[in-house]
Amino acid sequence: MDDNEIRKALDRHWTASDANDFDVEHDIYEEDAVLEYPQSGERIRGRNNIQASRVAQPNSKRFTVRRIVGAGDLWITEFILTYDDRPSYSVSIMEFRDGKVVRETQYFGDPFAPGPSRAQWVE
Repeated sequence: MDDNEIRKALDRHWTASDANDFDVEHDIYEEDAVLEYPQSGERIRGRNNIQASRVAQPNSKRFTVRRIVGAGDLWITEFILTYDDRPSYSVSIMEFRDGKVVRETQYFGDPFAPGPSRAQWVE
């Protein structure tokens, strides 16, 4: 699978994520894919388990992709994940094999107030 095809698959994945279309959202994963959340120490193994863990989340969620960069087997998506109207600035690192995600690591950062020491340089 070339970079254009992977980019199309990522666009489809994030659009489905935002629409809560769990079947299409998880088409991108290999059967034995691993999803890691380093901040909570969680590791979920297998596409079916990844999907089940997301279906079980009680929160209303929305995804806004800021940018996608990558090539070959490594792709990074910066996005805003909004749970129940509360944004979390997020990064997804996806590793591909034969056109499917075999490993994804997601990091989340909550918004914070601007630092007054930087005010003079902020646009």
